[in-house]
Amino acid sequence: MELGVNRDICIGAGMCALVAPDLFDQDPDDAKVLRLAEATTPEQRTALVRAVDACPSGALHLLRGVEGQ
Repeated sequence: MELGVNRDICIGAGMCALVAPDLFDQDPDDAKVLRLAEATTPEQRTALVRAVDACPSGALHLLRGVEGQ
C-alpha cells in the first residue's frame, strides 16, 4: 500500500499522529506531517487508511494502481 504525502497542503491538525502514532508524527518546527514508518502489518495498514480518512486537508492520500493493493 503506497501513501502520498503533500506537506504543502498539510495544516498541522495532527489527526494522522493521533490515529496512527506508529506511522506519523508532527514536525516540531511547523506541526506538519512527518512519516515515521511504512505500514507493514495488517494493523498498521488499517491505521494508515484511517489516518488518510481523518486528514482534514487531504495531505495524505493512497496511491491507486500500485502493485500489492
